[in-house]
Amino acid sequence: MLLRPYERAIFKRYMLPQRGEGFIFVAAAFSFVAVMLGVAALVVVMSIMNGVRADLFEKSVGLNGHAVVQGFGGRLDNWQEVLKQARATPGVTSATPLIEQPLLGTSNGRVEGILVRGMLVSDIKRNEVLNGKVLQGSLDTLTPGSGNVAIGSELARNLGAQVGSTITIINPAGRSTPFGTVPREIGYRVSAIFEIGIYDFDKLFVVMPMEDAQLLLLTGNQIGMIEVKTTNPDKVGEILEPLREKVAAQAVVTDWRQMNSSLFEALSVERVAMFVILSLIVLVAAFNIVSSLIMLVRAKTRDMAILRTMGAPRDAVLRIFMAIGLSIGIAGTAVGMIIGFSLLYFRQGVLRGAEFITGQPLWDPSIRFLTELPSKPDPVEIVGIAVMAILFSFLATLYPAFKAANTDPVQVLRYD
Repeated sequence: MLLRPYERAIFKRYMLPQRGEGFIFVAAAFSFVAVMLGVAALVVVMSIMNGVRADLFEKSVGLNGHAVVQGFGGRLDNWQEVLKQARATPGVTSATPLIEQPLLGTSNGRVEGILVRGMLVSDIKRNEVLNGKVLQGSLDTLTPGSGNVAIGSELARNLGAQVGSTITIINPAGRSTPFGTVPREIGYRVSAIFEIGIYDFDKLFVVMPMEDAQLLLLTGNQIGMIEVKTTNPDKVGEILEPLREKVAAQAVVTDWRQMNSSLFEALSVERVAMFVILSLIVLVAAFNIVSSLIMLVRAKTRDMAILRTMGAPRDAVLRIFMAIGLSIGIAGTAVGMIIGFSLLYFRQGVLRGAEFITGQPLWDPSIRFLTELPSKPDPVEIVGIAVMAILFSFLATLYPAFKAANTDPVQVLRYD
């Protein structure tokens, strides 16, 4: 908003507290602080919500694919043919055969529920989620018949295992004897420990070569599912519709939205709710701007009347008070952005400090799914927050500014 030189001089004078106007200055300061806190809270919360969703999607989909083709009864016969059909489907970037089976694992006298995941060696080496998260050991040691496995970091901690330790996997569906079924127990050497970053995966997963998993589970050449990745996860249903029709007689195709629907829907609802609730802080700040400007107009009524008698047009008075309110909103928005991005940058330190002060774990991986507090600022969303805060501030200036511009100098100065 461009101001004339004399308008700029009056604007600067009114922005600083004069004698007897301390209360007006305090009200304006509260408006500034409210805008600042509202913008900072919106930036931090929305960025963290985006980060949580992106992290969960990237890691869960990166490990489980955009969809799975699962055989009826958990067994997929003739899977080589289904694999060819999946890879030949337009829009499919990769298809990986898998075996997943919940079993029991024991080490150092401790027993934990585990999820055995059998993969082809070539797929293990190509998996970016696994290869980028190895804490100890190497996935190159996972070869058929080697007896080596890779386990999640939380599972290693719970079992007291480390690289070189032996973990015994118990398959209840063992061999039959005259005295009943004897569970199948096989010992494996832990050759790698990984941390994907999703607590449930790190707590359960045991990765081994496909051939070793088939031997452990006595499945022969059968597998449990085929993991599929596509060019566009948001259109995975449309892309895999031809494949779904081809394998309808022997398997079912389930995409990531069906597998994690409740989680991602809850995150979407929470994200919208948090945006609406935190936007109220900025709205309250706008009301504070209205009240501080009304008080300023009341205090400067005589000045406005004199200014009008000296020839100042109504729009000059309008611009002065609109500039005051907008300055509060823009300054609060700018400082709020700086504080918000600073908190995001140092979020882990801030989180640990808050946990130290309160003595409570504020980010429990077993509840929050992720081991670290993520963040992903969305430029479009950030611009939207800034525009919303400035727009609220602008709207808050309209009534006081028009009130000041409509000051009747005759009525104000008639007794002076």
